[in-house]
Amino acid sequence: MPSNDQDPNRRDFLRTTAFAASTFAVAAHPTDTAGWFDRPMRWAQLTLVENDPGTYDLNFWLDYFRRTHSDAVCLSAGGCVAYYPTKVPLHYRSQWLANTDPFGDLVAGCRKLRMVVIARTDPHAAHNDVADAHPDWIAVDAEGKMRRHPVMPELWVTCALGPYNFEFMTEVTKEIVSSYQVDGVFSNRWTGSGMCYCEHCRQNFHAAAGMDLPRTTNPREPSRRAYIAWRQQRLFDLWHLWDSEIRAISPAACYIPNSGGGALADLDMKTIGERAPILFADRQGRSGVAAPWASGKSGKEFRSTMGRKPIGGIFSVGFEEPYRWKDSVQSGAEVRLWALDGIANGLRPWFTKFSATLYDRRWLPVVEDLYGWLYRNERYLRNQQPLARVAIVYSQQTAQFYGRKVEDHTLGYYQALIEARIPFEMVHDRLLDAAHVDPFKVLIFPNVAALSARQCDEIREFVKRGGSIVATHETSLYDEWGNRRADFGLADLFGASYDGAVDARMQNSYLQLGERHPILHGLDNAGRIINGVSRVHTRTIGSYPNPPLTLIPSYPDLPMEEVFPRVTRSGIPEVFVRELGKSRVVYFPWDIDRTFWEILAADHGTLMRNAVDWATNEPRPVTVTGPGVLDVTIWRQKESLTVHLVNLTNPMMMKGPIREFIPSPPQEVTIRVPAKPKRVRLLVSAHQPAVREAAGEVTLTVPSILDHEVIAVEL
Repeated sequence: MPSNDQDPNRRDFLRTTAFAASTFAVAAHPTDTAGWFDRPMRWAQLTLVENDPGTYDLNFWLDYFRRTHSDAVCLSAGGCVAYYPTKVPLHYRSQWLANTDPFGDLVAGCRKLRMVVIARTDPHAAHNDVADAHPDWIAVDAEGKMRRHPVMPELWVTCALGPYNFEFMTEVTKEIVSSYQVDGVFSNRWTGSGMCYCEHCRQNFHAAAGMDLPRTTNPREPSRRAYIAWRQQRLFDLWHLWDSEIRAISPAACYIPNSGGGALADLDMKTIGERAPILFADRQGRSGVAAPWASGKSGKEFRSTMGRKPIGGIFSVGFEEPYRWKDSVQSGAEVRLWALDGIANGLRPWFTKFSATLYDRRWLPVVEDLYGWLYRNERYLRNQQPLARVAIVYSQQTAQFYGRKVEDHTLGYYQALIEARIPFEMVHDRLLDAAHVDPFKVLIFPNVAALSARQCDEIREFVKRGGSIVATHETSLYDEWGNRRADFGLADLFGASYDGAVDARMQNSYLQLGERHPILHGLDNAGRIINGVSRVHTRTIGSYPNPPLTLIPSYPDLPMEEVFPRVTRSGIPEVFVRELGKSRVVYFPWDIDRTFWEILAADHGTLMRNAVDWATNEPRPVTVTGPGVLDVTIWRQKESLTVHLVNLTNPMMMKGPIREFIPSPPQEVTIRVPAKPKRVRLLVSAHQPAVREAAGEVTLTVPSILDHEVIAVEL
């Protein structure tokens, strides 16, 4: 195919293909704070299966919603299966529907309970009549074959970017909203099921980019970069279409996509945050090796671009393993822990139940008890802002265009901050302006390798205003496209330049501890500690005498007779610590965070904690002292402060499900307060603690924490 690079419109299109540079043509609605969005605090979801109509117990579910004080609900309506008497041609009705209307019955019952009601649609699969009538609506693989559904081969996978969604599902959505006056439509799997090579995708992409669809996932290939931007634009166009059609029928309603997340999310979170009046984190539970704080991490990631808009946290009452036991029931302790960590990090809980048939009822009292506590303490959970002074920066453009397991760096620093009990938030790398970063004293860049020149300038301005940074490994060594620079974009802040090489895998390397800088606190009797796995070769800018950590290069680890260092004092710095006026900078040129996530060496955790404490150079907003592992968050409400303490101390902490909660020993808590408190309460144990007040602080002892405790300071 001839090149179209000389077409100025297509050159402009290609220049927008990086997350950091892209601007999506999506009109943002106001925050809609006067609407229903901020009212619900406890969500329920009942996902019907095809044989539920005529067999499920409507009154049971309505009574359960009442008993749990659920004030909003998501109910299955249509898409793959219609649960109401649809009139849209080719909209497949449940074979058990007969002349009933289970969706309508549930909507009516929930309205009597004064609940917000949103309709769930799922457009990712279609039946044979759709494929026969409109084969162009079906997704096509790279070999040109229409794609059967991988789990249910009698169905077909639909193309998310073509007429099936833009035309057919638009009519379905309009019918649901006009017939039932729901408050919104929530779509599952609306972004598609992987790459599609159907005629519409091929034609539309070529018209936009002047290229054929890519046959590679390499983001450095021009066609792949162009496809990433085109697909996002197409999905945001779809979002805008559905939202506009919904609001044309019911101005107070909206479209709510099941989208978003952290660095690995495939849609730009900055644009999502501007667009959505409400959003839900669909991280339903743990699978494999995963920490329970991953639930709260979703809250931080969504809040980084959503701000004060409401965010729900979807949690499943069943297992979330790759074997898809969708009718399972998880242990009650695991369900509670996952939900509680989300709540502590600002998520409004949303329990989801697949199938209206109850094969196992053990989860029912777990959710009822949790939601009852939330209902009784709602005024302390309507958070206005987090009071953390530390934030981890996450980067979608680094994940997309640099790759290399960048999420492991974030997970490592996240775990280190949890162990250190340092309250923290997360910041999106496309929101490094003063309004978004100035609430924080320290920004952490865990191998945020891909940064644009503008982003580097924003970081410099943050430091000029008195902010501090902690960075690791290849941070700023690449531009926003994933192209390696000749030097770090932040070399002037690091006090270090790139010296032309990266050791991808070091074996048996160590760190020599030098001058007793505060970053080495707690390592007093150690002459050396283990190094990481990968390091950037650096050269010092200017004078840097007596670095706290220096390199002991790799030496043989076999045969055992040869295991001794050939170089004991290289003098090569492995951390750069600098004071720039009121600001402080710490740069680790090695993968301390990724290695910590892999092997959890305590010394690495100590270094990361000390780096943040030294860079912050101010008292923490809350300090918690005592044995165990706790997720600590601190919030401001209209008339109170709250400190959440989620007890993660458990032999199953890093791989669920937990069997039981292990009560913590006593914890001493010191909270910085803006004014003399009226009262301090423990909301879980209902204990009235003895409080000591001095110099703008209150100190109390929490006798024990089973699953969680919330300290409420009434102002």
